[in-house]
Amino acid sequence: MKFGVVVFPGSNCDDDMIYVLGKVMGQKVVKLWHKDSSLEDFETNDCIVLPGGFSYGDYLRAGAIARFSHLMNAVIEFARQGGFVLGICNGFQILCESGLLPGVLLRNQNQKFICKNIFLKTQTNNSPLSSKIELEKPLKIPIAHAEGRYFADEKTLRELNSNDQILFKYCDPAGQVTREANPNGSLENIAGICNKTRTVFGMMPHPERASEEILGNTDGKILFESLISTNKKDWLV
Repeated sequence: MKFGVVVFPGSNCDDDMIYVLGKVMGQKVVKLWHKDSSLEDFETNDCIVLPGGFSYGDYLRAGAIARFSHLMNAVIEFARQGGFVLGICNGFQILCESGLLPGVLLRNQNQKFICKNIFLKTQTNNSPLSSKIELEKPLKIPIAHAEGRYFADEKTLRELNSNDQILFKYCDPAGQVTREANPNGSLENIAGICNKTRTVFGMMPHPERASEEILGNTDGKILFESLISTNKKDWLV
């Protein structure tokens, strides 16, 4: 699998992602500039990554301007053709702003930037990003965001639940999904979702910051292992 990591003005997790995908996971990685207009070198079995950061300074809303970058037209078309797209933190915000994922990320409930380790409970193995994760094992992964509070209307929430599109929820160290374990006020403790065809994924926590022993945490590595081992035919709808 080849990965393309999109760099926007204000991206600050692009090199982290490139390092983990290339050096740690041993995959081919290409850095893509937001003013590019084509993804012709990528096949639908490859993956485009929208990394974390503060694209365009988070003016207007987080991800609202980046959604109109030149390359996003190609990313949207790539997704529509069935290509894998992964958005982390600011990337998740951009995916929601572009309509590739439902809902929106609002200002944290406490109105503050939050940077700390949290715990995630995987909700389903029915996605390439989570197929190898033990459902009962909470994952410790860092967050770093000011606008991570997932919100959607009741109809969208019902669809996410009925279609098994909720990938991750915030939980406590024992794996209990509680109000106290929710760091930002996200509805239903939602930390990550996918689209209906399970090819576009968005999450607020940063698995690339928890993928090496030297960091004292490798809980995020399993997400990349899961995605890389995917047989695309298994996920065609």
